This record gives sequence, C-alpha cells and structure tokens, in this order.
Amino acid sequence: MKKIIITLTLILAAATLSFGQDNSVYKTTLQDMMNISGATESYKVVITQTFKMLKEQKSEVPAEVWIQFEKSFLEASQEELLEILLPIYQKHISLPDMKAIIAFYQSPAGKRFSEKTPLIMQESMQAGQQWGLRLADQFNKKLKEKGY
Repeated sequence: MKKIIITLTLILAAATLSFGQDNSVYKTTLQDMMNISGATESYKVVITQTFKMLKEQKSEVPAEVWIQFEKSFLEASQEELLEILLPIYQKHISLPDMKAIIAFYQSPAGKRFSEKTPLIMQESMQAGQQWGLRLADQFNKKLKEKGY
C-alpha cells in the first residue's frame, strides 16, 4: 500500500511539473503572439484612450500623477490580463496553432497587419462611439414617438 501511495504521489508530481512547464511555454508563446500581432500595442492604445477620457473628467488631478498612474496601470494590468486570457486561449487554440499564428505575423503581410492594427483599433473605437451615439439617438426618438 505504501508503495502504491508513493508511486501515485510521484506520478502526480511529475504530471504537475509537466503541466507547469507546458503552461509556461504556452504563456510565453501567447505573450510572443500578442506582441508580434500588435495586440499589446492595441491594448496600450485602449488604455491611453481610457486615461485621456479620465483626465478630462478629473482635470484637477496633476499631469505627473496621471503619467505615473497610467505607467503603473499599464505594467500591472498587462500581466494580469495575460493571466486571465491564458486559460481562454489554451481552451481554444493549440500551441502548434499559436506558433502558426506567430509565423503569419512574421510574414510581410502579417507584419503590415500588425503595424496597422493599433491604428485600426483606435479609429474603430472612435467610429464605434459615433455609431453608438447615433443608435442611442434613434432609440430615444422611437421611444419618444411611442410616448415614453
């Protein structure tokens, strides 16, 4: 019985170590994919845009406070986001597929797409905001027509 327990413990320990290594490799590959795909830069654009809106709302806060706050937020939240996204990506995208995606982003077309992604994201956010406002106006008009 003692030998069985020791054997099971060793098997579980080996499996845990193996998973930890696989998880580490996947996490590093995911980070590489996010960097090379432009997702990291797009994330930074979103954060910068968010802070721009917050600065307008809280104009009494000194600029140096905003600079320090934004910098620390970018660093901390990026790692936290990676930890949140890791199991989601692992569930849907295999490590070989992730490596194939990286290979695409290393191609000339992939590099161009990656370079343009933050700009596309920024312009899309602005267009989406305008579109959302138009929809809200239409919705409010229809409600008003119905007497609400």
